[in-house]
Order: sequence, then C-alpha cells, then structure tokens
Amino acid sequence: MDHIRRCVESVGFTGVETHINTGNVRFDSTMRSRARIEERLEQAFAADRGFEVPTIVYSCAEVAQVAADVEELHDVSLERHYVQLLKDEPSPETVTALEGLSVGAHRVVVRHRAAHLLLGEGYEAGRVDPLRAERLLSVTTNRSHTVIRAIADKWC
Repeated sequence: MDHIRRCVESVGFTGVETHINTGNVRFDSTMRSRARIEERLEQAFAADRGFEVPTIVYSCAEVAQVAADVEELHDVSLERHYVQLLKDEPSPETVTALEGLSVGAHRVVVRHRAAHLLLGEGYEAGRVDPLRAERLLSVTTNRSHTVIRAIADKWC
C-alpha cells in the first residue's frame, strides 16, 4: 500500500490514503476528467510496476451511491454480496445480459457503474463470480459489500 500511495502522490494527487490491503485509494485532485485521472494513474502504475494496471476511479458521491445501493439490495439471507465496480457504464444490452444471468437464489442487479452479485442459498464457497458476469464486462474490480460500506463510511 505504501507503493500505491507513493505512486499516486508522484503524479500530483494530494491527501492520499489507502484502505487496508484492498487496493482502494482516496486522493484529492483539481482534475475534473475521470478518464484523464485514470490515464495519469495508469501511466504512473505502469512506470512503477513495469506492467499495465487498469485503474477505476469513482468520486466520493459515486462510492456513497454504491454503498446506498448495497444497503437497499443486501439481504441477510444472502450467502455473499459482491460488487463489481466497472470502469465504464455498461450499455443497456449489457445490463440486460448481466441481469439475465440471474438464476434461482442468485441475482445480478446493475446500478450505474456497479454490478451487484447477490448470491443466495447454494453459493459455492470461494467463487466470487459463479454466474460468470465478469465475462460480459470490460475493466472491472470486485469488492465485498462490507468493503464498499467501510470505504463509504471512512471517506464519504
């Protein structure tokens, strides 16, 4: 996490904080373009690590909205609730295909740039994406509902 912090600071972002070992980073920037911020971070990570590191940027308001969606969608009967955070908003066709993966006690619900994997009874332990939603997505990263809540509580 120290390397991530240093890397983010090296390209001019300030107020840099990380959240445990999740790879989540909070920072301040005067830049307004999410795409430009992602590009700058990806260049810095590639220079530091020697390989491409796809980067997904969410504003505090977006994180708070994902956390609110988690609160609305989460049910104690779920065995797991994972959230795929997406680099880009999926097309309506992709949303339909993703939500069409829902079967039995397992559902996929897409809200903006987040796909919620709501896994019920019969969930196979250790499988983050038993519905194979990720194959329909471009750049994505996965977090548990508890990490989403913790990040929103900590930073938003």
